[in-house]
Amino acid sequence: MNSRKIDATAKTQRASALSWRWVVMGFSLLFVALVWAAQARAQETTVSHGFKRFGELKYPADMAHLDYVNPDAPKGGEIAVWTQGTFDSFNSYARKGTAVWGATIGIERLMTSTADEIGSSYCLLCESIEYPEDHSWVIFHLRDDVKFADGTSMTAEDVAFTHNLTMEQALESFREGVKRIISGVEVIDPLTVKFTFVPDSPKFDRIDQAGATSVMSKAWFEKTGHRLDETSDEPFMGTGPYVLDSFEFNERVIYKRNPDYWGENHPLNIGRNNFDTIRVEYFADSNAAFEGFKAGAYTFRIENSSKQWATGYDFPALEKGWVVKGELPDGTMASGQAFIINLRREKFQDPRVREAIGLMFNFEWSNESLFFGLYERINSFVENSYLEPMGPPSDAELKVLEPIADLLPPGVLDSEPVMAPVSRADQAFDRANARKAGKLLDEAGWTVGDDGMRRNAAGETLKVEFLQRSPAFDRIVNPYVDNLRKIGVDARLDRVDNAQWVDRRYAFDYDTVNDSMALGYEPGSGLAQMLGSADADVSVFNSPGLKNEAVDALIEVIRRAETKEELDPAVSALDRVLRAIRFWVPQWYKDVHTVAYYDMFEYPEPLPPYDLGYLDFWWVNADKAAALKAAGAFQ
Repeated sequence: MNSRKIDATAKTQRASALSWRWVVMGFSLLFVALVWAAQARAQETTVSHGFKRFGELKYPADMAHLDYVNPDAPKGGEIAVWTQGTFDSFNSYARKGTAVWGATIGIERLMTSTADEIGSSYCLLCESIEYPEDHSWVIFHLRDDVKFADGTSMTAEDVAFTHNLTMEQALESFREGVKRIISGVEVIDPLTVKFTFVPDSPKFDRIDQAGATSVMSKAWFEKTGHRLDETSDEPFMGTGPYVLDSFEFNERVIYKRNPDYWGENHPLNIGRNNFDTIRVEYFADSNAAFEGFKAGAYTFRIENSSKQWATGYDFPALEKGWVVKGELPDGTMASGQAFIINLRREKFQDPRVREAIGLMFNFEWSNESLFFGLYERINSFVENSYLEPMGPPSDAELKVLEPIADLLPPGVLDSEPVMAPVSRADQAFDRANARKAGKLLDEAGWTVGDDGMRRNAAGETLKVEFLQRSPAFDRIVNPYVDNLRKIGVDARLDRVDNAQWVDRRYAFDYDTVNDSMALGYEPGSGLAQMLGSADADVSVFNSPGLKNEAVDALIEVIRRAETKEELDPAVSALDRVLRAIRFWVPQWYKDVHTVAYYDMFEYPEPLPPYDLGYLDFWWVNADKAAALKAAGAFQ
């Protein structure tokens, strides 16, 4: 056979093979397309302008503005507020240093909530979100007009960068909570970013967690070399409505409204961010701050001292009509403010010791003698809400509690919830409660010695130190300390400066510490950071260092709840268990905001139920401000 005939045959064979290759490839592509189509049918997605765990969003995609704002509110003027202590950093993400008030004022999240709804999140930096029925992932379709404070455009790269930076350098307790929900972030294109979730994570926590992602400038961090775990002498670059104007360490900081803010006309922002400047004045203590307000050093004050509210507002600026003093409705859940007992310490492991410590705080006397009757006692972690349990457990609560009956503290299943002890109001030392407390301590092995102090078998006194940073609390804590000492407890007040308080708080170096531990209306995975065993050794949010199997089990039920009918009784059941553990000495609350301000601020009526919003949607009446200035009302 000659070579030409061989070449022709080879060509025919190659052509035939190539033809079949294209046929096979065509079938392969068709198969892939069919698989994709099947997957698409199986994973039908929801596209929305927001997300709500239960029920429907209140506001439609074409909303004009929020119902509770004044869309015609004027822009301009200044609001000045106060805070206590010092600062040496603009980084609130790090343990190092003391962050300035408003350190994150210029940073926005992908999604935002409103002040008139529970459990809703709306797209702010995104146009829409897209997710499948199983919530295994969510895609954020970003707006194309979002700008950082330096005028550069925000992209999906910035979103992914911020998430990854946070997971590398933020507080360990925060990272642990997030990584249990978000498994990864993928940039699809410059305006599209996809979050993928841990398969075993609670379904209804996922989108909220991704939507809560703060967004900072990747280019700015790469240029400056700043880290989240170090102090910073300048704010991190964000997209928010306010930027830093000026500051003096430990004295004041001033933020100014960004005139080029990208979101000025966003429907969620209409009628908001109305002040040209927000000034924050620093004071060593609350007494000095009150004197500063009277003199016009700052212009808006939320009054947290009942004594000041009842007796201090008789100064010239008020008498001249320059200052308004009033009470505004507060529809929020009580804060859960309490003296928190540190369970990381062996001496507090016995619940009888904790109960005895709680018995000696006389709220009734404090309210009558120190608070002028302005407060109500906190009994519940969901106080002042529809979630607060009453009477014995309901059938719905029992359905949650009975499977873990062997883990529950005594009385949870068949009794009313534990209430704070009631004391006599006519004297600071309640002898009946003292006898109960003494008996409990005797039973726990803390007996009274010849010197009147209680000691354990090792001869150690029962020391209970109250870590405090506010001088205003001295008049409240000192009578409590005296009551404890009268029954032999080696109690004392340890008041420290703000820097020491932060350092000891993060190091869990305290016997008791003030904290607020409300559970919230629709709690989720955040409960694990606040109350869960897994994070108790590292989480700064778990101030009591709580490790309890029943609590862990209830947190899991709450995290997995798919309906309000499942969630609400589980939250109420958790409240019952927490109260029975007695790791707190609950303090007090009131259902109104007590505010005082120079008569130039105005607000829309009615106010929304879940936020006073004085820095958000209030505004300055320019004519009133000019009249006050002309009259010499301000320093």
